[in-house]
Amino acid sequence: MIRRLAFALCLIALPVTGAEVICPDLSTAQQVGNCASEQELKFSFTGYCSDNQRLYDKEDGSCLSLEHYKKIKDVSLWEAGEFQGYLHCSLPAETIRASKLHHMGAVRIGPMTRVVCSYDNGLDLTYRTKAPCTVEGSRAVCKD
Repeated sequence: MIRRLAFALCLIALPVTGAEVICPDLSTAQQVGNCASEQELKFSFTGYCSDNQRLYDKEDGSCLSLEHYKKIKDVSLWEAGEFQGYLHCSLPAETIRASKLHHMGAVRIGPMTRVVCSYDNGLDLTYRTKAPCTVEGSRAVCKD
């Protein structure tokens, strides 16, 4: 009796072969982080790029000037479904939401896979998973 039940459950519980991931349409993207004010950027530039910089990074190039620092650090977190990315605050929300998909890629780094969707205006949103993923056309298939 138990063997029959176990056999029946095996027939019902088929393994999942993989999840399909597609790049989101940025028209649905939402800003979830705040952009820093000019005063906050100047304050963090002074703190990060002072003599204490050696405690953070060794010459990563972000401290060449305040303007260069802003190009790198003036970003805010955006989300579209399970995809996230830090997008530059100098771009208006309308420009971000109107950006079109250019390329999809997947890269495995250690135990994590990053599925990256690249859009107009140098925008990237990333989906992170522990499953290995391969890009097949305009979708990624992630094995469980």
